[in-house]
Amino acid sequence: MHISVLLNETIKYLNLKEDSIIIDATLGYGGHSFEILKKIPKGYLYAVDQDKEAIKYADEKLKKAGSNYEIINSNFANIKEFQKKNLKVDGILFDLGVSSPQLDNAERGFSFHKDAKLDMRMDQDKSLTAYDVVNNYSYEKLADIFYKYGEEKYSRSIAKAIIQYKETKKIEGTTELAEIIKSSVPEKYRKKGHPARKVFQAIRIEVNNELEVFEIALKDALKLLKPGGRICVITFHSLEDRICKQIFNEASSIPRELMKLPVIPEEYKPKFKIVANIAPTAIEIDNNPRSRSARLRVIERV
Repeated sequence: MHISVLLNETIKYLNLKEDSIIIDATLGYGGHSFEILKKIPKGYLYAVDQDKEAIKYADEKLKKAGSNYEIINSNFANIKEFQKKNLKVDGILFDLGVSSPQLDNAERGFSFHKDAKLDMRMDQDKSLTAYDVVNNYSYEKLADIFYKYGEEKYSRSIAKAIIQYKETKKIEGTTELAEIIKSSVPEKYRKKGHPARKVFQAIRIEVNNELEVFEIALKDALKLLKPGGRICVITFHSLEDRICKQIFNEASSIPRELMKLPVIPEEYKPKFKIVANIAPTAIEIDNNPRSRSARLRVIERV
């Protein structure tokens, strides 16, 4: 079962009105979109996702809340397409987490707890898989990905272990890879949590090109907002959060070279203001441990 993270806070900060036009850029299994639809009976929801399996489930769920929505099977990198509709929206949501059903469905290959083929594709029509990354990338490229996207301090020893293992046979499955990772780090490090977690995160980001796509999409999303419109972003690790924080700070700040002017020209005044930066409550973390690393950032066009 998928439990939407920071659900109440997100609905609150989207500042929904009955006629709001909203884009849910990460529909997933429809938890946030379902609550949004209930609050915009005269508005409209555009819901975007690249995962056909999630879309099928979410569509059935959303029908129970209303009919004033459209689901678009696409990557949110294409959010700029809404500009061609001359659409100005009241709110945009990015929930960057992997949905629980994706993790729980062993066949998708996201989890190191369940044995499956190495896959990790959000969009099943894409060609690059986790199998390709693990078996075809060089030592240098693997070590770089593990360090950059997983912030894994044993990135080199893990990459070395993978390269050595591949001299005998290809790495086929998730638990096979997890064991290789586990065997390549010190015993004391294993006691802090499964050492495969960061590496699996890094491979997933590489397979889906997540950080680059998010950066492009978030910048494009800012251009779609009406005055008073808001973007809510839920991130789950420091790399995503850093990108969001940087983009929001730039959008809401006066250019540094103009800060000392006694009067700031109107065209250089910030067009956005930061509204919120929230972490889950202890109660939510107890009820849904997967929320513990989440953070919600909110920005508004002024």
